[in-house]
Amino acid sequence: MNSSRPYLVRALYEWIVDNDCTPHMLVNSEYPSVQVPQGFASDGQIVLNVSPAAVRHLHMDNEAVSFEGRFGGVPHTLYVPIASILGIYARENGQGMVFDMESPLEDEEDIEPDDDIPPPDSEPPRPSGRPSLKVVK
Repeated sequence: MNSSRPYLVRALYEWIVDNDCTPHMLVNSEYPSVQVPQGFASDGQIVLNVSPAAVRHLHMDNEAVSFEGRFGGVPHTLYVPIASILGIYARENGQGMVFDMESPLEDEEDIEPDDDIPPPDSEPPRPSGRPSLKVVK
């Protein structure tokens, strides 16, 4: 199944802009392939104002967010892989979402299968006993 992160980033961006707020992205600036002005990063992270008034040529897809922005009056082209986005929120009220940090996968073939997980084509075990519903307060 595809990651939900790119869909959530796009949806939250649109929601923030539709509510006349300023969308900011928190980005892991040390993630592979990230292209941001490093002089503006702090502790391996950078906050980017991605409002329509602050950027040009904004493009969001399932792989990355890219745009042109100005830092200290100097134009830069930024490229932010989706996995490097740690959060997106409205500057005015902090509403948005924070994501878990993803580690980059260099080579998926090097990943060893977990012996505890059954193969995808096998049937899951059937539950035993009587089903019951629990009220959560």
